[in-house]
Amino acid sequence: MPRTTKTASAVRGKGMNKNLRDSLVAYSFIAPNFIGFCVFTLVPMIFAICLAFCNWDGVHAIQFVGLQNFADLLSDNTFKVSFVNTIIYAVGTVPLTLVCSLGLALLLNQKVFARNFFRTVAFFPYVASLVAVAAVWNMIFNPSMGPINMVLSAFGVEELPRWAAGKETAMITVILFSVWKNMGYYMVIYLAGLQGTNPELNEAAELDGANRRQIFWHIILPQLRPTTFFVVIMLTITSFKVYDQMYMITQGGPGNATMTLVYDIYNVAFVGTPRYGYASAISMVLFALVLIVTLVQFRGSSADN
Repeated sequence: MPRTTKTASAVRGKGMNKNLRDSLVAYSFIAPNFIGFCVFTLVPMIFAICLAFCNWDGVHAIQFVGLQNFADLLSDNTFKVSFVNTIIYAVGTVPLTLVCSLGLALLLNQKVFARNFFRTVAFFPYVASLVAVAAVWNMIFNPSMGPINMVLSAFGVEELPRWAAGKETAMITVILFSVWKNMGYYMVIYLAGLQGTNPELNEAAELDGANRRQIFWHIILPQLRPTTFFVVIMLTITSFKVYDQMYMITQGGPGNATMTLVYDIYNVAFVGTPRYGYASAISMVLFALVLIVTLVQFRGSSADN
């Protein structure tokens, strides 16, 4: 074999070894996260899908029951109430949080006094402990000693709302709490989006005689469409998965007034006699609901573009 051929083969062999070595190094960085995803997310998700077609209490053997768990959902009043409450919570939370976070971002994107301080104050509820802010919220909206009802009483309101203790007002209380706690986070996202808008378009519109409302609707808001789409998707998914706010403020009550799908899953799986198969069936319904809503939103976004 000629010497040049041996040299070329050696170079190719070294190149292959280097590529293999680089690939192994890259996979070694990915491996911890991928293994954690498989162990703690992928495998439990597959197991939950399979378990939705079975009965299991964690003690006795798993029994395959087919679609019986899903058939039982049709006659489960708690499931029906939690399904409706989840929809109501999402419909109330998503647009209100969107409007409040965008309004805060527009206000704090301008040159106002102590702007960084007010940005921090708006963002603080999101990073604060849920237990602490829920306790403060319950004190503020206490039916008998809370400052909100004291103010309403001072203005002459005779029938004061019971807020978290009333069936008619409990969901409103939780929605307001969620908006207050989360709007600072989405405000930061909108602030980032506003930094990416083109100020020259605003100046051109002003020269053409456009007022602030027209500039917002026809110049700023269209440029924020990708940011708004992201915020709506994240808010929708988060609102369908709500559990901690309900647990800390109302415990799903009074009655089942604030019972949501995730809270129902928790009760079925971990309160009383465990019914892991039935809880998995409810989680599959929740997964289908989130998937359908998300696909509709993606389809709507594609149609707008």
